[in-house]
Amino acid sequence: MTQEKNNGKLIAIITMCFIFAMISFVTNMGAPFGNIWGFEYPFAKAWGNLMNFAAYLFMGIPAGKMLIKYGYKKTALIALVVGIVGLALQYLSSIAGAGTKVFNYDGVDVCLNLIIYLLGAFICGFCVCMLNTVVNPMLNLLGGGGNKGNQLIQIGGTMNSLTATLTPLLSGLLVGTVTAETSMSDVSPLLFIGMAVFAISFIIISRVNIPEPTLGKEQPKYEHSPLAFRHCLLGVIAIFFYVGVEIGIPMELNFYITDLGFEGSAAIGGTLAASYWLMMLIGRACSSVLSGKVSTSLQMTVVSAVAIVLLLIAIFMPESVSFNISGHDVPMKAIFIAACGLCTSIMWGGIFNLSVEGLGKYTEAASGIFMTMVVGGGIMPLIQEAIAKSAGPIPSYWLIIGMLAYILYYALVGCKNVNKDIPVD
Repeated sequence: MTQEKNNGKLIAIITMCFIFAMISFVTNMGAPFGNIWGFEYPFAKAWGNLMNFAAYLFMGIPAGKMLIKYGYKKTALIALVVGIVGLALQYLSSIAGAGTKVFNYDGVDVCLNLIIYLLGAFICGFCVCMLNTVVNPMLNLLGGGGNKGNQLIQIGGTMNSLTATLTPLLSGLLVGTVTAETSMSDVSPLLFIGMAVFAISFIIISRVNIPEPTLGKEQPKYEHSPLAFRHCLLGVIAIFFYVGVEIGIPMELNFYITDLGFEGSAAIGGTLAASYWLMMLIGRACSSVLSGKVSTSLQMTVVSAVAIVLLLIAIFMPESVSFNISGHDVPMKAIFIAACGLCTSIMWGGIFNLSVEGLGKYTEAASGIFMTMVVGGGIMPLIQEAIAKSAGPIPSYWLIIGMLAYILYYALVGCKNVNKDIPVD
């Protein structure tokens, strides 16, 4: 009986890691697709990314309630169907609506194809929000919370980073150089891959037994909000900033290199952005080994400080200091920016782990709130892009440094649970 239970637990862990991988594959389409739309609509470069993350604002808390009412498995299956619809709409934008003008914005006629794409990105946001709501608390639960729970989240995060590396890399290879002729049809293979992965995942998950800690049980009575816990409230703010950091660093790096305009700049920009996600993969793989032995707060403190140092070097390094790639000189500062992936790699799991520690029955509700705050991945990069347009792409990284400084504060001080008097059973 014990062996069967252990086997079921292992299958559940593998399934959750598989879901974790799909989340980033879809989410990371925003930046490379933004390069395509940005050629025709310069103002809309970060809009797809914004729509993807704006969905979290509307779906975060409902997703947490779905988790309590329907359970982990059914919530995941619903999310996968929603994801297929969102990707299908993004593909539709490559073949329909290009000549149908909808309105004029900033002197540019906006056509229906952009609206269809943004709607698809928004619906995909609902999908990944629900999947995120499922995978994080489940991995933390399967690991028994604490350092072991964080260790499983980091293992899932390693899979997440693997697919995150593939999206900008494959997109850059498919596009090469962004021109007036470049369109969504050039990256349609990525959309087909995404739809196929979601469909296969639906079949696998529908056949796997997943633990349901809340399903069939009387819903707990909440005398307080999860935000009554100071470390949870400050963690929610940290998640908002962190997702802005995670998405903003490679997105602006991709835009920065692509806008240099040399032949193949989009491919090189995609490669450098992919190297950021590759660094995240390496960081998460290392953390999955260390997390059982080294405290989460210590890991968070170190990586936050190192990320700030790397970005300061990138900001102050002269652009004339460069390296050669494919016959083109690329500013060396791009390497330091991409290296930040090693640091951001553990932040999601670390912040989540620290924020829900000791919450007991409030954990699922807190997860829904965290998903709402993932909207920071749309808002903060949009602000960063606005700074980049007025002051330049490299100075825009001061915004990232400010957010990292808050995360460093959370790791040092804000993560301590000072509300242990609140009952959580």
